[in-house]
Amino acid sequence: MLMQASALPLTPFRRGKVRDVYEVDADRLLLVATDRVSAFDVVMGETIPNKGAVLTQITAWWLRRLEHEVDHHMLSADTSEIIREVPQLLDHEQELQGRAMLVRRTTVFPIECVVRGYLSGSAWKEYQERGTLAGEALPKGLRESDRLDPPIFSPATKAEEGHDENITIDRMRSLIGDPATTELQGLSRDVYEAGRAIAATRGIIIADTKFEFGRTRSTGGEAVEKVILVDEVLTPDSSRFWPADSYDPGHGQPSFDKQPLRDYLDAEKRAGRWDGNYPPPRLPKEVIDATSGRYLDIYRRLTGHSLDPNGSH
Repeated sequence: MLMQASALPLTPFRRGKVRDVYEVDADRLLLVATDRVSAFDVVMGETIPNKGAVLTQITAWWLRRLEHEVDHHMLSADTSEIIREVPQLLDHEQELQGRAMLVRRTTVFPIECVVRGYLSGSAWKEYQERGTLAGEALPKGLRESDRLDPPIFSPATKAEEGHDENITIDRMRSLIGDPATTELQGLSRDVYEAGRAIAATRGIIIADTKFEFGRTRSTGGEAVEKVILVDEVLTPDSSRFWPADSYDPGHGQPSFDKQPLRDYLDAEKRAGRWDGNYPPPRLPKEVIDATSGRYLDIYRRLTGHSLDPNGSH
């Protein structure tokens, strides 16, 4: 079942480009990944089959494997289990299959924690222009897609609309303080390195990725604040995945994400049929199908099995 937008009998908390978030109670939220898709910061009019379930279930797969590295917000991504916990969703079980995640509520840091293991995207653009990344000087003579050792932490401010803005670590410190900056940087590097090692065994390079973290209070006798990993984790929307067997630095790399969509929109721009703003052009069926296929392919390559829309594991 395709989902453009959800309408659940819960209090809406926030609606993002892809996710609808609902309040369950004082301690829990429900994240619903729709099949909406955005490119160049514009949400398309069409939906991409299986996209919401792929994003949710890849995140759940990663979180189960990263629990020894970092605490996280996931309570369940199993639809039947979520219905048992939140019975008022019973009539919506079919539409939520695979795409819903019950999570702990946190106060989210207003920072995108980006880790770059390879020079690509906006990082390559900044390096070409200024020889820097996140305001810090890099060695001369690097090529597009070169590996960065060690990986570079390059934070960005979170934007509800439009582009996130790359910032320096000093600017991050001024926004959230030195202790939190140090902790988020360390956690981001640890999770990226752990994820990169797992992906490498499956023939996948994680070129870069972004994490989000939040503060939660433990429910023990003494309330203690804890920093935990939130939102989506190491998905094709939050990361750049490359096939390792065709890695060839010196130019851009093919990627397991919505590249067919971006290629189509680029062609529409070059032809003068789209100015890059809303409303977007209509998407042909072949572009929708090719984009859906990319999401299902990276799910198979990472997990070793086909997507189970029920969210079981």
